[in-house]
Amino acid sequence: MANNRMTGLLMLAFAALSICSAASIFRPVSDSHRSAALELFSPADGSFASLEEAYEALRTFEILGVEKKGDVSAATCPSVTSVLGSSSAPKELFYALKVNSILKCNVDDASFEVVASRLKAVVSDASSLLDFYYSIGGLLLIKDQTSGVEVLLGDAEGTFQSIKALSQSDGRWRYSSSNPESSTYAAGLALEALAGVISLASPEINPSMIRTVKNDIVKLFDSIEKYDDGTFYFDEKVVDAREHRGPLSVTSSVIQGLTAFASVTSESITLPEDRILGLAKFFLGIGIPGDAKDLFNQISSLACLENNRVSIPLILSLPSTVLSLTKKDLLKVKVNTVLGSNSPPLKVKLLRAFSSVSKDAPVIESQELKYDPGSTFHSLVLPETIDVGSYIFVFELALQDSEDVNTYATGGQTQIPIYITGVMKIENAAVAVLDSDLGTVDTQKSLNLDQENDVSLSANHLQKLRLSFRLSTPRGHTYKPHQAFLKLKHETKVEHIFVLKISGKQFELVLDFLGLVEKFFYLSGRYDLQLTVGDAVMENSFLLPIGHVELDLPEAPEKAPRPPLQPADLSSRYGPKAEIAHVFRIPDKRPPKELSLSFLGLSLLPLLGFLVGLCRLGVNLKNFPSSVLPATFAMLFHGGIAAVLLLYVLFWLKLDLFTTLKALGFLGAFLIFVGHRTLSHLASTSAKLKSA
Repeated sequence: MANNRMTGLLMLAFAALSICSAASIFRPVSDSHRSAALELFSPADGSFASLEEAYEALRTFEILGVEKKGDVSAATCPSVTSVLGSSSAPKELFYALKVNSILKCNVDDASFEVVASRLKAVVSDASSLLDFYYSIGGLLLIKDQTSGVEVLLGDAEGTFQSIKALSQSDGRWRYSSSNPESSTYAAGLALEALAGVISLASPEINPSMIRTVKNDIVKLFDSIEKYDDGTFYFDEKVVDAREHRGPLSVTSSVIQGLTAFASVTSESITLPEDRILGLAKFFLGIGIPGDAKDLFNQISSLACLENNRVSIPLILSLPSTVLSLTKKDLLKVKVNTVLGSNSPPLKVKLLRAFSSVSKDAPVIESQELKYDPGSTFHSLVLPETIDVGSYIFVFELALQDSEDVNTYATGGQTQIPIYITGVMKIENAAVAVLDSDLGTVDTQKSLNLDQENDVSLSANHLQKLRLSFRLSTPRGHTYKPHQAFLKLKHETKVEHIFVLKISGKQFELVLDFLGLVEKFFYLSGRYDLQLTVGDAVMENSFLLPIGHVELDLPEAPEKAPRPPLQPADLSSRYGPKAEIAHVFRIPDKRPPKELSLSFLGLSLLPLLGFLVGLCRLGVNLKNFPSSVLPATFAMLFHGGIAAVLLLYVLFWLKLDLFTTLKALGFLGAFLIFVGHRTLSHLASTSAKLKSA
């Protein structure tokens, strides 16, 4: 039963997941981004591979409010001071100053003075956009980090014009005058560089030059691209593959350039708020990148959009797009900035809601959601006009303060698909066997479709089987699910599936066995009955057995169709085999224990006789050699004899014949050698005694 219920839950979860993915729900930055940042920006041994990577990690942590694992200052600050004290390239100086702006390393004004002098020289001789970008960005960082160093540009307008000369008529920029290809990514770098020139200018830049750049920004946004879900993005169109970058990197560059330029100009930059909101949705819609560079571009761009002078996007999100009528779920809406900060005072209005099947007749019109300051949610109780099904809800945000209208981007109307689910009421469920001619009920059994049933029926080919039940929504309306069918499974594994149809307010299926004998292949016997009812909005979808029917069908004629061959059961072929129980031979009868012990005693009698004989012969050790070397050979000889006797014992207990013969061959050769030396000594001693 648990598996059947689980199947129903999986049906609902799959449908809900498909709706949520199709709805393109955009949610602000969450704890998942913070966890990803800690995982992707993990320094090896406390230090990063380069200062650029170190800055991207530190800046991402700073924006997300993540506490850094360990103290990276001890490993990174020496690299910062080393780069600032050397003749490094402007790019290295730029990132060293970026890292220092976060870590606050111990850099004195004398070092800043030397770096500023070098960067000013680069600005004077620069011919490429990257040289301008890194050198001007470095000077601007020095200005923010110390007030004791002069970083203002003497010829700011000349530098401004040099950068502006690389612009194109469509709002894009070239990397250098020798490179004819224009780039959208370079446009973002150019806008940042121009913003730096304005900040470092003394005196101020001519306002007409700034207005020209604003027109370039408007032209650049004319080339913006759009997805069907309302997200906007920029893509690179450079022919040279070496300079090609993805939409995420390109869009991030434009956003950072746009917000940097807007922050230093006195006049506002007017852009359609739907495009600013669409850019925010683009960065939020990509989810959580799996690459550290992409995550930095996403988070840094969202930080630029969080507080800018063009337009701050507000994100409308729902904690859930699946609501249950049975649980009396409220429709909840939350409005935040892209980084999750609270929105200014506003009203959320549900303009209308209509069924995804019938869009002409709205089921809800003009309802204002109630704001709860404690949870910061805007909520609405679903009215009685809403029943289970798939709907499109159309929301609109209205800022309460008129001054916020020019500051925030609400995006107009927002459409979000929502699923309304509920527990269906199942009533009048019954299965019956009918007589074919009169249609009278022969046997009828009630069913409880909230649990497994085990009804037992019998029928012949002249009878019918009827299954019926009523399905209604929590609002009391008749509901037709996407799936409603009955499966009959013969004991030979042959299956037949029949779809239930609705008649009035009731689902009904009548099986006339007389017309189904060929389809059943004239197979009599037991048929298990299994009922399946399921739908994405039906919380109590089920697949459960309801019993069986014993069918008595006529014999198959000669040319009747045969049942199809059933696929082989791979588990029986390749699965574990049955355990084999071994039956051993019955042991032979053995003599009594007393008889065995008596035989052992008789076997030891010769050894006892041998010892008694030695004593009778008067064996002694008087002739044992006294010299060291002959005595050694004599001891080895007797030890060898003892080893041979021990070998015989081991052969009797555990050794096999071949192992025993190998060991005996070695001991025999050893005994021949030491025995010969011992006997030679005894013979020599005896000869000397006789001659004396």
